[in-house]
Amino acid sequence: MKTTIAVLPGDGIGPEVMDAAITVMNHIAEKYGHEFTYKEALIGGIAIDETGDPFPESTEQTCRESDAILLAAVGGPKWSDPAASVRPEQGLLKMRQVFGLFANLRPVKAYPALAEHTPLRPNLLENVDILFVRELTGGVYFGDRKEAGDGTEAYDTMIYTTPEVERVADVAYRAAQGRSKKLTSVDKANVLASMRLWRRTVVKMHEDYSDVELEHLLVDACTMHLLTRPGDFDVVLAGNMFGDILSDEASVLAGSLGMLPSASLGSGKFGLYEPAHGSAPDIAGQGKANPIAMILSAAMMLRYSLELEVEAKVIEEAVEKTLESGARTADIAPKGGEFISTTEMMERILSHL
Repeated sequence: MKTTIAVLPGDGIGPEVMDAAITVMNHIAEKYGHEFTYKEALIGGIAIDETGDPFPESTEQTCRESDAILLAAVGGPKWSDPAASVRPEQGLLKMRQVFGLFANLRPVKAYPALAEHTPLRPNLLENVDILFVRELTGGVYFGDRKEAGDGTEAYDTMIYTTPEVERVADVAYRAAQGRSKKLTSVDKANVLASMRLWRRTVVKMHEDYSDVELEHLLVDACTMHLLTRPGDFDVVLAGNMFGDILSDEASVLAGSLGMLPSASLGSGKFGLYEPAHGSAPDIAGQGKANPIAMILSAAMMLRYSLELEVEAKVIEEAVEKTLESGARTADIAPKGGEFISTTEMMERILSHL
């Protein structure tokens, strides 16, 4: 199988974890007879420095010529001024819009080997395997916004249309059908009109997915239930902002944001794959970054865009075996305990492939 992959290392620890993921991908290619071609391009802060644009046209063209996109991380103190007219995160938002990537899939799995590392009681983490489906191109992040010239007044607008909710809910319902057939839809329908539209649409669509158990939770209640009964969730559907916050909160179930991959999908097989964590500039260049989220993001790319399910599972199983063997990077090591480097963690994973 010949495949072209756009590689966007970005900023901070991005190049370090991307190198680890590419090494694993090359191992998979050799083992299973695939041919992966990588085209590297700029995004985020480094793209601003070199071109003035966080998502330059050359990068967009590289992505269009590829079968999928692997992205590591963007941002850092150098570009963190919220008042700046150009910011690294704008590159991500533009990419999602340009390629119509409306559904963000974030799996959160609690590994038994890391149960003692999380702040929750180990018994609460039993059977935790959640898939967050987050709407990605609508809501308050993309609505009209304005800030008064004197800085004393500002607004952001949350807008959803029925078709926007239908297409992401369809992804969530179909995902639930392939898992434990339970869907939790999160909204704030008791206060927000846009969320009442969200709930009405999800309820109506349930007629076509009657084999799926549907539960509704207000977002404030969901934040509590994720930490008191996380094992009860299967697929969680949420809007852009709520899905962003809830999936980050759920990172404590896995032990660290460094464990969480994600996939951003549209109507076809083309997708963007990136870890849920940021650029971690405080540890950049020190070999301390956890490469697991980036490696698992590559596994999701194999599954969803390249339809290589066996290869994806092999990587996921290798990660789990590596954790069971006791390998830990700094973010998932016991306080004061020993930990290994980014490269060493990648090599341990390779050994289990």
